[in-house]
Parts: sequence; structure tokens; C-alpha cells
Amino acid sequence: MELIIQDLGFIIGTTLMYSTPLIFTSLGGVITERSGVINIGLEGMMYFGAFAGAAVAYFSQNPWLGLLCAALGGAFWGLVHAIACVSFSAEQIVSGIALNFLGAGSALFISRLLFDGATQTLTVARKIPQPLDFLFGEGKMFPSSGFMDLVFNRFATVYLAFFLVFVVWFVLYKTKLGMRVRAVGENPEAANTLGINVTRIRYGAVIMSGFFAGLGGAAMSIAVVSRFSNTLISGHGFIALAAMIFGKWKPQGALVACLLFGAAKGFEIFLGSKGVPVAGDILAMLPYVLTLIILVGFVGKTTAPAAIGKIFDKGDHS
Repeated sequence: MELIIQDLGFIIGTTLMYSTPLIFTSLGGVITERSGVINIGLEGMMYFGAFAGAAVAYFSQNPWLGLLCAALGGAFWGLVHAIACVSFSAEQIVSGIALNFLGAGSALFISRLLFDGATQTLTVARKIPQPLDFLFGEGKMFPSSGFMDLVFNRFATVYLAFFLVFVVWFVLYKTKLGMRVRAVGENPEAANTLGINVTRIRYGAVIMSGFFAGLGGAAMSIAVVSRFSNTLISGHGFIALAAMIFGKWKPQGALVACLLFGAAKGFEIFLGSKGVPVAGDILAMLPYVLTLIILVGFVGKTTAPAAIGKIFDKGDHS
């Protein structure tokens, strides 16, 4: 019985750890698409954030500085996307695809410059801390390897992600700013007639989507693992997009969806650790197969913001 409880704790803890990068990134998707701008470039932003976070954390020996720089790096690419789509009315899907290449390509290019031609950083000596170990000392609060320790003694990014879900929900649904973001995403023409600056709102939302995606990338490179590599992200940005759609463009819905995807990854790792006689490649496919199933089964049953993907030209409505 004790072994079963520990196995359950391992699965839950792993689920929380691997869902955290998805939660950050899907929140970014919720914010930008609630404003009416599609951002499928979250993968590239997350990729660049993973590199920037690991590189800065390695050279500075400060994981928090790495986390901040990762977020700012993602925000930079969000700014690029906003300039293209909001100011120059570029096709949003095309811009997002370009950003996926630019984010990944720039990360690999800078990595080769800084790490002697390698497409991965060196190991980060100091990862994002685990708050319970910091407060109580390792194993002091809960018995070592016990259920509570396996579940709750997670990296600080896990707690930060859950906190930001509440923050984003509160801002979107309980503040004037959130009302304006949602209004712009539903009917930018009507919002403009009411004096809402559609361009400013969309710029802020798209930049924030990059900020959150950068956090998601860093949560992978300086929390889940200890370095950046060219295969680290491997579609997690697209999984976060699927979670956003499954969650009906709501922060709380995206959270549940990310936990579902994280659980798939947790089961993959758990089955692999138990030596289940299934090919490792098949186990690794589980999160992506789940993504496809959800997209095929639920996309048509969700309702996106009415003005999503639509270009707004103030000159035509002034």
C-alpha cells in the first residue's frame, strides 16, 4: 500500500513539474488571443526563453535572473509579432510561423557563439529552488520520498504558475483592463468607438504572451532540467496552444488542460521508470497523441473570441 501511495505521489509531482511550462505558455496564448491576435509563434518564443534562461543562469549563477531574462527575451519576440500583425497588418498565422523559426534559429545561433559551437548550454549549477527545502531544509518538513514530499516539494516555478493563473483570471474578468482586452477581442470596432485604444491593448497583450512563453521555456531549462538543448522544447509550445483551445480561452480551463497533458508526461516517465515492456518511443508519443485527440475532438466544440485573427485598421473606423 505504501508503495502505491509513493507511486501516486511520484505521478502527481511529475505531472505538476511538467505541466508548469505549459501553464505559463498557455496563459500567454489566452492573453493574446483574448485580444484578437493569433499567436502560434509561442513555440519559438518558448524556445528562445529556454535558451536565454539557461545561458543567463549559467553565466550569472542566478536562476532568478535567468528566469527574468527568459521572460524578457520572449517579450522581445512578442514585440516583433505585434509590430508585424498590429502595426503592419501582416497575416498572423504566417507571422507566427516565422517567429517559430526565428526564435529557434536565433537561440541556436547565439548558443554556438557562446558555447564553442555547441547547440546546448553547459549545465546550470543553480536551478530554480524548491521553496520547502529552502524554508525547512531538505526532508525536514515531510519524510524523505514520502507522498507529501513527492507532491508538494516542487520547484518554485510550479507555485508561481498557479499564482499567475489566478492573476490572469483576476485581471481578465475583474478589472477594467481585462474588460477592455476582452472587448477588443470580441469587437474592436465597437471598442474603438468607446475610446479604447485597440492598438495599445493588442500590443500589450501580444508582448505579454511572449513574456509568459519565455517563462515557460525557462521553466523547462532551469527547473525541469539543468540546461538548454536543441531538442528541449520539442513541440511544447504547440501543446500549450492545444491546452488553451481545450480550455476555451480561459485561464482556469487552460490550467486543467495543461495538468492533463502533464499527467500524460508523468505516466510516460512513471511507466519508463518501472521498466514497462513498451518501446520508449511509443511512451514518448503519449503527450503528442493526446494533443491530436483533443484538437480533433474538441476544436469544433469551442468558441474562440469573435474577432480573433481579424485585422483592425483604425483609419477605416475613425
